[in-house]
Amino acid sequence: MRGILASSIGVTCAAALALPLAPPATAADARPAPTAEAATRAAVTARPDIPGSTQSLPLGHLTRDRASGAAVLGLAPRAVRPFSLLGVVWDDPAAELHGRVQVRTREAGTGTWSGWRDVETHYADHGADPGSAEGAADGVRGATAPLWVGESDGVEIRVLPEPGEDGGEGEGTGADEPGAGDHSVLPSGLRLELVDPGDEVLEGPRTGVMSAEATAASAANSALAPLGTLEIPALTGEQTRQEYLTLRGAGLTEQQRAKPYIGPRPAIVTRRGWGANESLREKRFVYTGKVKAAFVHHTASGNNYKCSQAPSLIRGFYRYHVRSLGWRDIGYNFLIDKCGRIYEGRAGGVAEPVKGAHTLGFNTNTTGIAVIGSYGSKKPSSSAVKAIARLTAWKLGLHGMNPRAKTYLKSAGGNLYRKGKKVRLNVISGHRDGFNTSCPGGKLYKKLGTARSTAARYQGR
Repeated sequence: MRGILASSIGVTCAAALALPLAPPATAADARPAPTAEAATRAAVTARPDIPGSTQSLPLGHLTRDRASGAAVLGLAPRAVRPFSLLGVVWDDPAAELHGRVQVRTREAGTGTWSGWRDVETHYADHGADPGSAEGAADGVRGATAPLWVGESDGVEIRVLPEPGEDGGEGEGTGADEPGAGDHSVLPSGLRLELVDPGDEVLEGPRTGVMSAEATAASAANSALAPLGTLEIPALTGEQTRQEYLTLRGAGLTEQQRAKPYIGPRPAIVTRRGWGANESLREKRFVYTGKVKAAFVHHTASGNNYKCSQAPSLIRGFYRYHVRSLGWRDIGYNFLIDKCGRIYEGRAGGVAEPVKGAHTLGFNTNTTGIAVIGSYGSKKPSSSAVKAIARLTAWKLGLHGMNPRAKTYLKSAGGNLYRKGKKVRLNVISGHRDGFNTSCPGGKLYKKLGTARSTAARYQGR
């Protein structure tokens, strides 16, 4: 399909590149674009007091693919305000984008354009459970995976439907829109989201003045570290066992007290440590019963990042999940960069059973761990795999779970298991074990056996 795209769009792109780039959107262009009708101009969503922003650009008709005759949607090359992460969203979260999305970006500072890069189009399986309050909330949208491109100030995008697809019911863009009838296979309201994660903002030194939301997020970890902590420190095995007895002592059996199977607590960068602006998310925390399993993911955002940039990526994921997709908070409970550093994800306390939005159908009684990057063809670093083991040895140990064992989970519905079905899964599972998806990538999935055995060893099993 790459050859088809190049042949069909080459003339259009060449002509567009010969024209001067459009100037960045002005303040007059800034407005939210919740529907296809409203999405007539770029929307830049950011309050003056919230670092970072999201530019929302409606996609329009570009040309036709010569081979299939399908309409190609997208945007010609243009200048935009600086951004570092992008994705495509659409109105109906239940609709799927059957096609190929490719982007190229202009590096800020050098003016150099990248080559075409593919955006992962299947992302609905990273999300809240069907019928849940979060999944059914107003404003939830369908979306591609986010792609990290680094600081950029220009963009071009093309979306080509898969050949031979029918339009489905109600997925067209509308008869009164440009190119109506040409691209009915694609979801309505397609928009390109350009995310500037903003600079890291710390509200005063450690225990200095913090907002009510930031105080609440930090206080959720108060049993582990002082208020305002940027990184929860690692503990030794003995220190962890003592903490475990303090946290869980009342509910433990004599045998569990005498021989607790729990790995040493790893160091965890808190939300304040990676610069979360707590005013973006919903205020309340949502918990599940206990953590019976951990689902491992990849973010599918590409591997072209430095570990020092990981906090920026996470701020980008956070803003994309909340502002662009309409979720209540970042979806994952934890994130791990390729250097093996562990980060707190969804707010509510790293030792608590916070309910995430990471594995459609299996967010109850689980935790979601995302390794930052794409691991379909690239092997994850040994540091990242070790971090998965260290984190799960501790997190699962808090709930008495053996990383090498299996457990039963009840499905909330998905494309592998019907709603209500009890499913026997590994305590450390890949996303694809609960949903028919390529996540966490074949190369990372193959390393989960190593993570299980290493985590069990850390627990003293």
